[in-house]
Amino acid sequence: MKASTIRTFTVVHTWTGLLAGFALFIAFYAGALTMFHDDIDTWASPRAEMARAGAMERAAKMLEDIVATHPGARDQIGVTFPADHPSHKVAAYWMDKGGDWRTQSLDEAGARDAEDHEHGLADFVYELHYDLGIPAIGIYLMGIVSVIYGLALLTGLLIHLPHLVRELFALRPGHNLKRLWQDAHNVIGILSLPFHIVFAITGALLCLTMVMLMAFNTVAFDGKLMPAFERMTGAMPEATAKGGTAAMLTPAELGARARRAALASGAASFEPDYMRYVHYGQQGAAAEVRGTSTKTLGEYGMVSLDAIDGHVLQVQVSGARDANHATYAAIFGLHFGSFGNVSLRWLYFLLGLAGAFLFYSGNLLYIETRRKRRQAGQPMKVRAMATATVGVCIGTCFAISVTFLANLVGPLFGATPEAIVQPVCFTAFAAAVLWTLWRRPAKAAVDLLWATATVSALVGLLDMAIHGDRLMRTLADGRFAVLGVDLVAIAMGVGFAWLGVATRKRAVEGDPCSVWSSKRAVAAATASTKP
Repeated sequence: MKASTIRTFTVVHTWTGLLAGFALFIAFYAGALTMFHDDIDTWASPRAEMARAGAMERAAKMLEDIVATHPGARDQIGVTFPADHPSHKVAAYWMDKGGDWRTQSLDEAGARDAEDHEHGLADFVYELHYDLGIPAIGIYLMGIVSVIYGLALLTGLLIHLPHLVRELFALRPGHNLKRLWQDAHNVIGILSLPFHIVFAITGALLCLTMVMLMAFNTVAFDGKLMPAFERMTGAMPEATAKGGTAAMLTPAELGARARRAALASGAASFEPDYMRYVHYGQQGAAAEVRGTSTKTLGEYGMVSLDAIDGHVLQVQVSGARDANHATYAAIFGLHFGSFGNVSLRWLYFLLGLAGAFLFYSGNLLYIETRRKRRQAGQPMKVRAMATATVGVCIGTCFAISVTFLANLVGPLFGATPEAIVQPVCFTAFAAAVLWTLWRRPAKAAVDLLWATATVSALVGLLDMAIHGDRLMRTLADGRFAVLGVDLVAIAMGVGFAWLGVATRKRAVEGDPCSVWSSKRAVAAATASTKP
């Protein structure tokens, strides 16, 4: 490959990485935690014990009341099933006449805006992963970021392809920090490349599917694509209201029938988690039950049934899927690692942290490449990148740890965790950025790493102290989610503390001609006094 071509690829790789790097750091760090979504959900709700007995029977009465109060919900209304994690409430969802989604749970007296819901801790971390916590446009922004991410992967592969084997395990520590960051960046990128390709492709598809559908629906399919896509990705055949009234089978009964149909079709298991009625209470009504299965690449499957007599209309589960449903389910399974056991979740967790480091190290490599090595004062672009890297990347770690701590101690002061996790996270993130601007990157990095270490360790230790009875009870029942979250929080606290020590050592003992040195002012003063 010509040197000029490699230089072009290097420029493209650098700028695509910088453009997408900050968003991808947040997505990967939050995504790593999301691999244990249900465990975090259980940890975050110490006093929430789901009254599962009779929940779905009460849900049937709730649906009848909603349809009576909101006639527009009759066209389509869905309800969630209770789950093992306690914050998963039984709730109904429907669209009102104005096109807005509404929701109501069993313990609520009336409906509320489904788009203006309060976030549980686990769900909020998940939202940070796929839309950065930005309402409405965040998911599309992450779709564009995923495309840029794919381009960065492609150019990085082309740059290193001629020396792939030689660079695979080349990690040369020493005084040449640029070479060290280059080696670390290359090794992690090469070893995790197959997974990054999967993440980039599936991330773009998941985030931009609606945009592509709307475009093709208008340009090429004369408005017929959207209904066809719903049929290709669901199990509900076209249902037509026939007038008159009819008694509906309850969600509990339909869920049980769907489970039997899924198992009979070859699924290893089927646990309903959501269903929707079409033409509720009318002749011709149908229902689609969605559930999760094990031992399959795509865990989600669907069974549609007649909502009046319960006979099966269509089955789309593992072992009985057509090509469209198998492909769509595989996209989700590959992206979220839901097709394996706990070992695969740990692998995806480590890959998420490694991915976050990949983008962080890319920024550090940019800084090391462009810094002035013989003067204490550094160019504006170097100082700006260092400030942004510390404020955004380490600030994200700090903000998420503070959010866990707020979820833990907030109820002690009368706060509702679901109401505070979002404002606490964004406030802590803004404070970290402002602190970096005031303290400068070298000192702010040490401060924020130690603060993150302290908060992370406190999350685990305080939970053991405050909810020790809950911890003992779950261990006695053979459940390890709570202990796992506590231990991981403490371990991450130790890891951030180690990074804080290393960063401070470099600030004190490292090259003064660097944005990471706390001796720059001293070096500059010394240089100015020399004859």
